[in-house]
Amino acid sequence: MGQNLATKILANHLVEGELVAGQPIAIKIDHTLLQDATGTMAMLEFIATEVPRVKVDLAAQYVDHNLLQTDNKNADDHAFLASCAEKFGIYLSKPGNGVSHQVQLERFGVPGTTLLGADSHTPTAAGLGQLAIGAGGLDVALAMAGHPFHLTCPRIWGIKLTGELRPWVSGKDVILEMLRRHTVKGGVGRIIEYYGPGVATLSATDRATIGNMGAELGATTTIFPSDRRTREFLEAQGRGDCWRELTADPDAGYDDYDEIDLSQVEPLIACPSSPDNVVRVAEIEGLKVDQVIVGSSVNSSFRDLMTVCRILEGRRIAPGLSFHINPGSRQVLENVVDKGGLMMLLLAGAQVHQPGCLGCIGMGQAPGTNQVSLRTFPRNFPGRSGTKEDRVYLCSPETAAAAGVYGVVTDPRKLGDLLPWPAVQNPERYLVDDSGIAAPPEDGSRVEIVTGPNIVPFPAFASLPDQLDLEVMIKVGDNISTDTIMPAGNKVLPFRSNIPAISKFVFEQADPEFSERAKAKGDGVVVAGENYGQGSSREHAALAPRYLGIRAKIAKGFARIHRANLINFGILPLTFKNPGDYDRLNRGDRLRIAGLRDQVASGAVELTWQLGSGGEVVTLLNANEREREELLAGGLLNKVREESHGR
Repeated sequence: MGQNLATKILANHLVEGELVAGQPIAIKIDHTLLQDATGTMAMLEFIATEVPRVKVDLAAQYVDHNLLQTDNKNADDHAFLASCAEKFGIYLSKPGNGVSHQVQLERFGVPGTTLLGADSHTPTAAGLGQLAIGAGGLDVALAMAGHPFHLTCPRIWGIKLTGELRPWVSGKDVILEMLRRHTVKGGVGRIIEYYGPGVATLSATDRATIGNMGAELGATTTIFPSDRRTREFLEAQGRGDCWRELTADPDAGYDDYDEIDLSQVEPLIACPSSPDNVVRVAEIEGLKVDQVIVGSSVNSSFRDLMTVCRILEGRRIAPGLSFHINPGSRQVLENVVDKGGLMMLLLAGAQVHQPGCLGCIGMGQAPGTNQVSLRTFPRNFPGRSGTKEDRVYLCSPETAAAAGVYGVVTDPRKLGDLLPWPAVQNPERYLVDDSGIAAPPEDGSRVEIVTGPNIVPFPAFASLPDQLDLEVMIKVGDNISTDTIMPAGNKVLPFRSNIPAISKFVFEQADPEFSERAKAKGDGVVVAGENYGQGSSREHAALAPRYLGIRAKIAKGFARIHRANLINFGILPLTFKNPGDYDRLNRGDRLRIAGLRDQVASGAVELTWQLGSGGEVVTLLNANEREREELLAGGLLNKVREESHGR
């Protein structure tokens, strides 16, 4: 049996372990990606490694999240990142140049290479056949310092695509169909690989949309072949020289299979408040819409935006509805302008914003109370928009534009009664303007790092003690996202480089008094249900709780990136041996354990805790030897320092 594409790329980058699903491996990283919401802390972590210059082939730093400068904090941190980029050999994408995923796809992605990004939507690069994985900032910082990336070898999930999408249906509907079938947990422990004759009918940017939202399935990453459609995109970007053909062997096998006939995919929409709460658009037609946003993290390419332009051309946005456009990059905006699209949007009454994440992470564009907001974004977790108890729906640009025309949720196929299907294609040659990207100097050793008052040194954490006496600080349910643990938005994100300050917002949505209580009481534990920590890669959802004294989290199950982040900062990621014990624990209960270090060091899986009220709870520590060493040291950075001092 031949090899699938994911296995070929993993094998070509393997530095430790064997490619056996479920076993620990380490791979060489070629490219890294940081954005400003995660990059400031990651840069502090990189500085702590004392490596003078990045050791990957290409490192990029984007300023795309914290664009609102309501005081000095964001501007100061942007100056910090710019100086670090110069000093350490990192490309800097400046504020307003675009969202990391879109710009990375346009200007840096290379088929067959590996990309590690401190953003869970890094797999957008799947659109170019790049194996791109989201991770915590510390993992990316260490990759920049030349360390391999450690992960559990995933299963490879082959999704065969046949047929061709019909008019008014696009790549967004394909990934919503995947979420409808498999839920936000369906991809956990898997790489999703698309293959089959239907793949050739999808553009690179449609593939990028599907790769981006593979993160909502919980997948390690997504991969598409590098074929003629990939070559078309790279040549249109003036980067055809980096193209190479990459496909699975004709007789390749997969660990898991599914098949989608693209001709049968209908317009779909994810209802509040989860990306997998998916129904056919036709099922909720007629729902009044108050706000529409197209673009940002996903569906912000030229084809996506120009499709909306063509639909709105010669029309006005429906009364009582606000319609926003967030271009994915300056390049996208320039090409839309070149084709006359900007005037179409302006005459229709749309609001066009600077290229950036903006409302996708609650940085402005919050809807009003009880308002319905249709967004082409990847996530609609509760409160992520910035409005508590929001009503956010996720849809394709076609469905978003249809709502803009009619003022209510409408199957976009009904637009055929008004106009011919736009059938917009990506340009044969893009207008390329790299003025928003600063290349690093050959020698940055003389560059001085600029630090503002909001840059606070990385906190020191103690090693794992031999005994723990923990109080349950909070108990939460299933599918808790990192947005719930550590909110985003313009109130919180400016403190991303200041752990003492940002820790005050931990669990603010679920329990406004959590931070104050946890810090006052000391050592604590969080109890949770299934898929705890889904969503964003933000390591602050582990780092800030650790700062507050959280030493363990006991859950029915963890999302991949969050589990890794917990270990990176010395928090025990434990699961219940008996899931029924979840019901026995409540806030205020105490859990005690002795001889902990010896048990962790010896490889013990079962850790038995004594309940203060009597009885015991058995938890499981499913961790490999490397992860146990990190936990014993009190976190990954402590372990790296120990190793460097021991040499």
